[in-house]
Amino acid sequence: MRQKKRLYQAIACILICFFCIQAGFQRESLPVYASVTKESIRAKERQITAAKKDRESLKNNKTDLEKLKKQLEGQKSDLNAYISNLDASLTSIQKKIKDLESSIASKQAEIEETQKQLEEAKKIQKKQYEDMKVRIRFMYEKGDTYLLELVMSSQTFGDMLNKAEYVSQVSSYDQKKLQEYAQTTQLIALSEKALKEEHETLEAAKNQLSSEQASMQSLMQDKQKQLTAVNSDISNKEVAIAEYEAQIKEENDTIAALEKALAADKASLASRPKYDGGMFTWPCPGYTRISDNFGMRMHPTLKINKMHNGIDLAAPVGSSILAAYKGRVVAASYSSTMGNYIMIDHGGGLYTLYMHCSALYVSQGTEVKAGQNIAAVGSTGRSTGPHLHFGVRLNGGYVSPWNYLKG
Repeated sequence: MRQKKRLYQAIACILICFFCIQAGFQRESLPVYASVTKESIRAKERQITAAKKDRESLKNNKTDLEKLKKQLEGQKSDLNAYISNLDASLTSIQKKIKDLESSIASKQAEIEETQKQLEEAKKIQKKQYEDMKVRIRFMYEKGDTYLLELVMSSQTFGDMLNKAEYVSQVSSYDQKKLQEYAQTTQLIALSEKALKEEHETLEAAKNQLSSEQASMQSLMQDKQKQLTAVNSDISNKEVAIAEYEAQIKEENDTIAALEKALAADKASLASRPKYDGGMFTWPCPGYTRISDNFGMRMHPTLKINKMHNGIDLAAPVGSSILAAYKGRVVAASYSSTMGNYIMIDHGGGLYTLYMHCSALYVSQGTEVKAGQNIAAVGSTGRSTGPHLHFGVRLNGGYVSPWNYLKG
């Protein structure tokens, strides 16, 4: 009987050792648990790397204002070339500003999400810690031999095998929970580092946004001074008037050529829009101040009565410009007088024009709906301040926009 009991003890010890090894007590054969947590850790490491790269990219993409001004300085003798190149720089800076604003919004959303993940990870860690304390207290109170005693209390060989398997499962469970706790702790540390990196990147983006806005404002002020200086330097008023009229003629010739080309395109007749008589959407939402109205007006620098062929809506650079009515874009281009401009065909000989834009969001041939965002307010072309010049043409001539903007 004693020999049988000793044989059971030896077999039990061998089984416990075997199941413990299988359960993961050897370091090199740890089981793989919590794959989601491991992926979260890798995601956080990628997030940290990306935030650092974003900051480096911001440094490399910053506008060198002084260098840009030096380049433009040598072009002031040719006013149109100066305006065209300065406007190209303004358009580039405005794109950077828009991209930075988008990046800042995305970064703020990422920070909020990372903060939520961090708080959730801390809750999980606290629960894991409390569970581990219970297990440790139990192990301390029971001592190191309770698992062996459990197996040794078996009455049959089959019972002993079942209890040995139970010992293996308990050991495996403890190992798993310890590994999950370690991974959660690592995730928390990485999340805190990621938050720090994201905050630094957000701050860098905000600082660069302010810098680009200041650069844009500085270039616009230089442009305004140059245009004012040119007008002031013209001693002969008749020369100044002729220069202004040549500018207007250039605009009109460009637009008339577009209308003529469209009228000659027989293939487009069937697909051209048809104006149904509806009233226009206000093209610059949120901004109603008219800095210059349609009709005869006193020219601000020439001090003579001249026709103003549209309405000027004062608005900050970057403000939305909406299509006043449904139609097809027949031009989305640039000229040194109109700056970045859009022309939309509404059918029946009716067109709308949007001048001095800082950015264009549609191209020639685009079908647009009333109220669709098509451009951004700017001060490109012969403009001394940010505004939208909104014009309406009917059957080859300008008409008052107010005929369509209100009943």
